[in-house]
Amino acid sequence: MKRILLTVVSLLFLTLTPGISSASVVARIDLSQQKMRVIVNGRQSYSWPVSTARRGYRTPVGTYRPKVLRRMHYSSKYHNSPMPHSVFFHGGYAIHGTNAIRRLGRPASHGCVRLHPANARRLYQLIRQHGMRNTRIVIRR
Repeated sequence: MKRILLTVVSLLFLTLTPGISSASVVARIDLSQQKMRVIVNGRQSYSWPVSTARRGYRTPVGTYRPKVLRRMHYSSKYHNSPMPHSVFFHGGYAIHGTNAIRRLGRPASHGCVRLHPANARRLYQLIRQHGMRNTRIVIRR
């Protein structure tokens, strides 16, 4: 009986909770491939190399909505490092542009998702255009 009740509750939750399929913009980050695929209105529009957490650090795995957008942010934790076109999605974790473009495609960050500055700007613009409520960030191993 408990199993059936849990299944019904789970189905109701999934039905009533806006999911990935309802998002206009989905940024899918694959940690093993160090790649971000951006889906806009159901069509893959972009595929970009990223840098995520290097050894000793972690990039959180899961599905998130953007919480805060900052055109230019400076890290108070890491020597006032510039983080252009930041999309904060989980605490201090963000997707943002980097000047360390030679490291894109392999782990190099303290946990954030780094992009080429032009790609970070494009993602930032897409999120502003479609809205944070219509955006999902999906990070998988």
